[in-house]
Amino acid sequence: MPSRPTTAPVRVRVPAKVNLHLSVGERRPDGYHELVNVFHAVDLVDEVDAAPADTLSLGVTGEGAASLPTDGDNLAWRAATLLAEAVGVPAVARLDVRKAIPVAGGMAGGSADAAAALLACARLWQLDVSVDDLVSLAGRLGSDVAFPLLGGTAVGTGRGELLTSVAAPARLHWVFAISDTGISAGAAYGELDRLRDAGAAPSPIGAPEALLAALAAGDVAAVAGRLGNDLQPAALSLAPALRDTLAAGRGALASLVSGSGPTCAFLCEDAAAATVLAAELESAGVCRTARVATGPAAGATVVG
Repeated sequence: MPSRPTTAPVRVRVPAKVNLHLSVGERRPDGYHELVNVFHAVDLVDEVDAAPADTLSLGVTGEGAASLPTDGDNLAWRAATLLAEAVGVPAVARLDVRKAIPVAGGMAGGSADAAAALLACARLWQLDVSVDDLVSLAGRLGSDVAFPLLGGTAVGTGRGELLTSVAAPARLHWVFAISDTGISAGAAYGELDRLRDAGAAPSPIGAPEALLAALAAGDVAAVAGRLGNDLQPAALSLAPALRDTLAAGRGALASLVSGSGPTCAFLCEDAAAATVLAAELESAGVCRTARVATGPAAGATVVG
């Protein structure tokens, strides 16, 4: 329960994710799919500020801000409301989101902002809640909201919200090719269902044990050979130009569509190779911009 609201604003930094492995099972009766995810947090980050206020309000700046709602349709707003209802305090705060994670890009940007809002409001309102409490609430907001609270590398099962952290000692160097369009998760899963019903989808990628072993061993080359995403055929069907983006990154150790797309992720040998590849992708005109990042990154963290 709360003591008294703090008068000092709180700033939380939260990472994007890339799916090193995304195995999509059959659709469940509740409409979701049974998933086996290997989430990996990277240091492409958003920041969320929570400041004292008499009402709840939200502002968004940065990457894709013009396309995002600033009311109850925004997941960060819903996170603040859910937390307040759960502990019995008024949902009063000024939330300001500064975005670098692409919108509808398959990197859980909206989920990351919701996770950051949970932590920022918990600190602002001086709530006696644990990380486990916030993770539980995050699972009620969406399948990907819990992971940004933890960061690192984790296996997510169920619809992605049941998390187990895993060892991943090696630093992975990434380039993310960001598209000028978005793909909603719902559209990607729907297209995968359509492709499977038509017999046009590849066989599922199966279990992630070989990838997990490579991660635990810190063997980056072996990790590169074990990346996989059952949603990639759906993303390529919805956005065929992504084939050119993936083809332009031949110098990478491996490439794949991140989550539901359309962001394409390229695993590189080192920081220098990532910098070179980012420049090549931008020069080839196959993406709006290319961002260099590394992982694993820390989860949502209070930084001010």
